[in-house]
Amino acid sequence: MLSKKTQYAFQALMYLADKGREEPVLIAEIAKKKKIPLKFLENILLELKNAGILESKKGKGGGYFFAQQPKDVPLAKVMRLLDGPISLLPCVSLYFYEKCKNCDEKNCGFRNVMSQVRDANLKILEKKTIADLVRN
Repeated sequence: MLSKKTQYAFQALMYLADKGREEPVLIAEIAKKKKIPLKFLENILLELKNAGILESKKGKGGGYFFAQQPKDVPLAKVMRLLDGPISLLPCVSLYFYEKCKNCDEKNCGFRNVMSQVRDANLKILEKKTIADLVRN
């Protein structure tokens, strides 16, 4: 399940993508339009900036804007950044692998099924981007 943090991030990113790249957007505007708590949104946008997804401009006319095109930001990237692993088990995670305790990975039917679930999710989440969210 997506955390509230990630849901808010997608709401803010969709708003920014919809606004275009003409000028930076104030955090307060995003928070008000999307009904996101301001302090929570500040932290989310800072994380997205530190990851290179967003940029910011300070001062008059300042705010946040995309560092790259929304069509170049896969949903999986945002999800991993804010929520961590996409896989349901640590032993099938591509980026956050951990061996499960008391498990024989070579003979674990559950692991095999969860690998298929991960692959099916990633097939969509790696292909779809922020721009796709705005188009739908």
